[in-house]
Amino acid sequence: MRLHGRVFVGTLLCAMTPHVFAQVEPKAGTWKTWVLTNGQELRLPAPASREASAGEVAWLKSYINESRQSAEAMRQMRHWMAGPPAYRWVETMLSNIERRGLTNPKNARGIALINIAMYDATVAAWDSKYTYNRPRPAQVDPAVLTGVETPASPSYPSEHAVTAGAASEILAYLFPQDSQALRNLGDEAGRAALTAGINYPSDVTAGLQLGRAVAAKVIAMAQNDGSQAVWSGTVPTGAGMWVGTNPLEPLAGTWKTWVLSSGSQLRPGPPIHYDSPVKRAELDEIKNYQRAFASNQKGFYYQSLEGIFNVFYDALSKRIFENNLDEDPPLAARAYALAGIAHNDGSVACWDAKFTYWAARPNQLDTAITTLFPQPGHPSYPSAHGCYSGAIARVIGGLFPDSFDAMEAKSTEAAESRLWAGIHFRSDLDAGLEIGRKLGDLILQRAAQDGSGR
Repeated sequence: MRLHGRVFVGTLLCAMTPHVFAQVEPKAGTWKTWVLTNGQELRLPAPASREASAGEVAWLKSYINESRQSAEAMRQMRHWMAGPPAYRWVETMLSNIERRGLTNPKNARGIALINIAMYDATVAAWDSKYTYNRPRPAQVDPAVLTGVETPASPSYPSEHAVTAGAASEILAYLFPQDSQALRNLGDEAGRAALTAGINYPSDVTAGLQLGRAVAAKVIAMAQNDGSQAVWSGTVPTGAGMWVGTNPLEPLAGTWKTWVLSSGSQLRPGPPIHYDSPVKRAELDEIKNYQRAFASNQKGFYYQSLEGIFNVFYDALSKRIFENNLDEDPPLAARAYALAGIAHNDGSVACWDAKFTYWAARPNQLDTAITTLFPQPGHPSYPSAHGCYSGAIARVIGGLFPDSFDAMEAKSTEAAESRLWAGIHFRSDLDAGLEIGRKLGDLILQRAAQDGSGR
């Protein structure tokens, strides 16, 4: 959605024919959902009639005049109206990951949960939108001066409020210490749609309620996804085995998956034997690698949360804007959801293999290897970066084919950085990328059958 001061021409033309829209994804309410049975499951009651909405329009014009005198209200409008509704909430999720720092498997789980909730909520919203076809306020009364371009879809419920209700509730579940502040953000996003003049107050109220109802269903599922289980096992010992205490999320390979039948579906064969000539050659490759400033920089970057998560969602958001999906909330939410599922299922598949084989890290087989930073607290095979980045890059490249080669190169670089840092064997990288890319293909196959026609 492109920001404008006032959109006079579009408003006046639409006001003459209030029930004619440019039809942004009129069938999106029928798209396949992830948690809801279908888009109709939570269909809203009908909005007020056009005659009964006159009072809302009068209130809205007064609210617009007042709110636009506030610098803070205008800042909020600019913030929440920039891009598709899901865009700012993906940013909010990523910033909370950096601030609160769950384990990476739980970070991947959280990204999937918020994006699935926003997508299902958007599908549900579109079901109600095109069931009732409520015209936007400025299409009924040209005196409503919009602060952004009027979206080419029905007004009820507000897509920004639906997304905000879903996202803020998921965030409150994931980060309970900040729950009230996160819910307040949801209310703020709803008010921004009113300041922009693109929704009636009842659109926002209904949207927040619908989004929260979808989130409640996602949370109910999440509370039984296996992530609450406590590991009571012991670390196996023996030659060639990972050495350590308190392994990181050893049960993550059993958590719920969204496209895979289970974490074991893509389990690779066992790692190369620790005392074989091939493994010794892999050790030599690591020991002989000549580190340089550029490789160290990449190693540290991909070790950071920004290099694991943000870089790929920034790339996805860029493609969404470049392809004008900022004006297509259902397709944008779909893209974010598919990427989040890639991260989650890639994580689960990786952890399944890691804690099936418990393979040693390179410097546990040869203490002469010095790592760039402390090694992660989980087994070596396969590389998590290969699994994560291979999956999400394949999904982004599949959704936006012009970027396919660039995304494949990005995932290869992310995986290679682990060898440069001395914490992975090449066979770890190869196995991880193979898992990730196979998973990405499965996600794209499922997406091709979701009813979107893409």
